[in-house]
Amino acid sequence: MGKISAAIVSYGGYEEVMRAVESLLKYAGPDFTLWLVDNASPDGTGERLENSVREPRVRVIRNPQNYGFGKGHNTVIPLLDSEYHFVLNPDILVNGPVLEQMAGWMDQNPDVVMSTPRLTFPDGRPQVLPKRPCNLLGLLSRQLPSVGFLKPYGDHYAMLDEDLSKVTDIQFCTGSFFCMRTGVFREMGGFDEGYFMYVEDADITRKAMKYGRVCYLPQFTACHAWHRSPNKDLSHFWMQLKSMGRYFRKWGFRLK
Repeated sequence: MGKISAAIVSYGGYEEVMRAVESLLKYAGPDFTLWLVDNASPDGTGERLENSVREPRVRVIRNPQNYGFGKGHNTVIPLLDSEYHFVLNPDILVNGPVLEQMAGWMDQNPDVVMSTPRLTFPDGRPQVLPKRPCNLLGLLSRQLPSVGFLKPYGDHYAMLDEDLSKVTDIQFCTGSFFCMRTGVFREMGGFDEGYFMYVEDADITRKAMKYGRVCYLPQFTACHAWHRSPNKDLSHFWMQLKSMGRYFRKWGFRLK
C-alpha cells in the first residue's frame, strides 16, 4: 500500500480540529501526512494551529482569506506525494486505523477510485449519507422533513431501498469523509471551486465516476459530529440553493 495523506479545512473551531488531529495521528503510520488548511479563521484558529502543532506528520497552511470548502481542499493538490488522499471534516474522529484499512481495501479493488466509510453520530446512531444523484424532491425532503408526501422521495434519494450493510456503489459521496486515489484527485483538478460550500461533494463524485467506481464501505466506521445548518440559518440555506443551481446547470436537472 502506498503513502496516505489527508486534509482538514478549518474556519474556526481550534479545539475540534485538534481532537481530530489527535485521533488521526494515534492510528496513522510514520509516512502519513495530515494537512491542516485554515481559511483565515477570524478567531485565530490558523495562528494557533501553526504555533501549537509540532508533529512532523502535520503541515499547516494558512490561506489569506476564506476560500470555501472545495478551494480550501484544493490548496494541497500540488503538494501531495501520496497514493491515497482523504478529505475530512474537522468534526471527524476515528477509533482505529480506518484510513489505512480503506486504502488497503482500495488496493485490492483497483477499479474503485473513491470510497467513504460508515459514519455515526457521537452516540453511535448511524448517519444516512450515501445517496443517489442530486434531485429536487430528494433535496427538499432533507430540508422539509415534516412534509409527509416528500418522504418516499427522500428515502429513495438516501438509498434506503438498498442493503447498505454491504459494499455498495453510490453516486453521491459525502464530503465529510472520503478517500480518493491521489492521481485521480489531481487529474480532475480536485473540487470545482465555483462552489463555496454545499453540493461540491455531489459534484466531485460525478467527476470521479468518470474514472471508476465510487463505493460505500460499511465495514469501516468513524464518528462524525455533523454540524448541519442550512435549515437553521437563512444565509446558509441561500448558499445551498445557489450551489444546487450550479450543480443542476452542470449535470442536468432531476426532479426525482
